[in-house]
Formats: sequence, structure tokens, C-alpha cells
Amino acid sequence: MLNSINISHVFVNDHQQALDFYVGKLGLEVAQDVPLGFMRWLTVRVPGDITHEILLEMPGPPAMDEKTAGQVRELVSKGASGFAAGFTTSDVKKTYETLKARGVDITQEPNEHEYGTDFGLRDPFGNHIRIVQLAPTAVQAGPKEKGR
Repeated sequence: MLNSINISHVFVNDHQQALDFYVGKLGLEVAQDVPLGFMRWLTVRVPGDITHEILLEMPGPPAMDEKTAGQVRELVSKGASGFAAGFTTSDVKKTYETLKARGVDITQEPNEHEYGTDFGLRDPFGNHIRIVQLAPTAVQAGPKEKGR
């Protein structure tokens, strides 16, 4: 059946502000930037990882009417979207210090857990993001285990 996640999305209110954050501060790269007329298809990804992209999606047409889009923007700004994205790093403390120095809104300092050490942050729109350095013993699904 399914093999992998190809694309996911986060709602953003402004594409330039989203690029400033996701590319300028987090260090992601633009994967696709396609003006479709009715919307802009703008995706980012971890540099070198061509298997998964994040659509920086503006609430509005064609997916929803303007009234609904306004409600979505309001909910996202309140943090009501819940967990939006998670990233891994090989050095969580260095990543934390780098992002803190870049002015990223850190919502939780690094904490150690059984699965590794992680911390929380919010993008400029209210989306919750976590960054984790997985513990060496953390269970990770390999290619044969996916889809169980």
C-alpha cells in the first residue's frame, strides 16, 4: 500500500513571512514555488531530503471560502492547530541555541525523554513545531516496518 509521506502542510498567512521563517530561520530550502493563478504552490523541505515537502498553504480559495479562511487564520494564530511539524537534528542543544539567537519563539526549552531530547517553538502564525535529537535507542521504523 502506502510507502511514505510525500507532502504535508501548514497554514500560513503570508508567504514572504513564511519564507523568512522556514527558510531564513529554520534553514529549510524552497522545493517548489509555482504560481497557479488561483493560488501559489509553495513548498519547503529539509535540504537534501527530496522525499517530503511541506506546503506553506494560505487559507482561502480554492480549498475554502473567505469566511472559513478567516476562521482558520484566527484558530491557527491562537495555536489551535495543534502539532504542525516535527524535525530531527543531530545536535539539539546547538540547534536550540542557534534558533534562539535568530529570534525564534521558543515555547519549551530542551527536555530529555525516553525517545530523545526535544524542544518546542512556534512559527510567526501560531503553528507548533518540535525539534528532536532522537536517542540512540529510539525505535525507528525502517523501510520494511513502514505501513504496519
